[in-house]
Amino acid sequence: MKSVVLLDGGMGQELIARSVNPAHPLWSAKVMMDEPEIVCEIHQDYLRAGATVLTLNTYSATPERLARDGFADSFKTLQKRAIELAKQAIEQTRADAAIAGCLSPLFASYRPDVAPPYPEMLDLYRQIVAEQAESVDLFLCETLASVAEIRAATTAAVESGKSVWVAMTLNDGTAAPELRSGEPFADGISAAVENGAAAVLGNCSWPESISAGFDDLSASQIFWGAYANGFTSINPMQPGGTVDELAARDDLNPESYCDWAMTAIEHGASIIGGCCEVGPAHIAAIASRFQANGYQVTKDLHA
Repeated sequence: MKSVVLLDGGMGQELIARSVNPAHPLWSAKVMMDEPEIVCEIHQDYLRAGATVLTLNTYSATPERLARDGFADSFKTLQKRAIELAKQAIEQTRADAAIAGCLSPLFASYRPDVAPPYPEMLDLYRQIVAEQAESVDLFLCETLASVAEIRAATTAAVESGKSVWVAMTLNDGTAAPELRSGEPFADGISAAVENGAAAVLGNCSWPESISAGFDDLSASQIFWGAYANGFTSINPMQPGGTVDELAARDDLNPESYCDWAMTAIEHGASIIGGCCEVGPAHIAAIASRFQANGYQVTKDLHA
């Protein structure tokens, strides 16, 4: 019986769909300030859909992003609130699920060119790890777009002693799989493995782009996985922009996304989930397909 981990899906687009307020540059973090109950509801929906790992809603609550938008003093408060909301969702649903700490791009998604130098990145990631480490089961470094980001986030997370999963975002439509920085995907995977990652993943890219990197992921010889987004393009998104600027594809309904996820499993993936525009219905479809195929859905890569 094959064991698979089922991550949750995207948070940001679900928040936009459910919030009564307009999108904000801090999007998911701002909702925790104004409508925290929505964050808990989405966590619960993913757990009920079958997810076995919840990722903290701290993607945009990095020191740099908060300072940029005038909320520097809210860093520790938002980290604590995200932990509380994830724990509350698990308690209320009585789900057997793990909590993943979140190490995201520090300044802007998809734009490694605006990231700070490596020593500064490492220091900032260590600050985030210090706030999350006691309350999480593992760390998910996600949507990382350059080798330097991968090295810094992985190093800081591994220092916690927790298992570290490193997810990288790829350029869409290129002939060979590459990070958003233009560096080879294989180099990003190597950086993660060399710095202690327990698993490597492709994420927040077209499913087709991640599929092109399946061979590189398999060659890592450690656990690997995938969770794609459903955007038509990430090009309109600029630092400080809002995610409602991005359009959703109309061909990635739950069943078609599930078909792609099963292809990843057939290629050797052990971790599957969803990113932006992949919601609870998509995760429920994957959970149902896993059950139909006799897979053991677990929160532990070693189960």
